[in-house]
Amino acid sequence: MAVLNRRMQQRPPLPPPSVPPIPLPHHSILVNREKTCPLLLRVFTKIGSHHSKEEFAVRGKEPKNEFQIYTWMDATLRELTELVKEVTPEAKRGFARLSFAFVFPEKHGRFVVRPLGKTFACSSRKVDDDKALAQLGFQIGDYLDVAIF
Repeated sequence: MAVLNRRMQQRPPLPPPSVPPIPLPHHSILVNREKTCPLLLRVFTKIGSHHSKEEFAVRGKEPKNEFQIYTWMDATLRELTELVKEVTPEAKRGFARLSFAFVFPEKHGRFVVRPLGKTFACSSRKVDDDKALAQLGFQIGDYLDVAIF
């Protein structure tokens, strides 16, 4: 064990990466949905804009227009769009546009609303349809806020 520790101490530190990490392509995030337990995703919708971070500040007093879905880390914004359309009549309009954002607490406990991407209710238009939760940096416990325009 002492030999291993000495060897590790003799190694020079790695240089900082000169190029930012490349996001993983969708196909490398595949989850075996037959063997992997889904996660619970709390989804909040609002017509015309995203919720403000202040609306999430008090635990237990989150916005009222919430629904919960079970999904996996490889779920795409297109899949989530279809689920939102099932429960929100305004999202079913053919010209509706959906804007997605993660809501999560920062290290000091204040909530952050981070925009992710946009989709259209009509699936023929592609904007950010193929982006998966894992690619976007989702962590279990984050909320999903959906603005419907």
